[in-house]
Amino acid sequence: MANSFGTDILIQSKTPMKAAKFYVKELGFEITDKKPNMISLHGNNINLFIERGPALGPVLEVTVKSVPEAKARLKKKGCRVMKDEPDFPRVYIKDPHGLIYNLTE
Repeated sequence: MANSFGTDILIQSKTPMKAAKFYVKELGFEITDKKPNMISLHGNNINLFIERGPALGPVLEVTVKSVPEAKARLKKKGCRVMKDEPDFPRVYIKDPHGLIYNLTE
């Protein structure tokens, strides 16, 4: 089961620009893209995306060989699908220990 962690972290905020300004000022990120529901920031080693919405917590990106196969396997192990985007393909999973990650190919 080969997979890898990506350099992307996603958080949610009801006020994405306010959150982005904090990360720029306090942690040295640079805003690289602004869309109505998503602000993209880049740092030296990670990319931070702030999506408009209720906070899920930090979402780590995990690259897998097959999103549908990983999703099915993890659901059998007690993980819960938080958000499914089959057209991308990606799925947001919350594991039994509280970690949320975005499975992507």
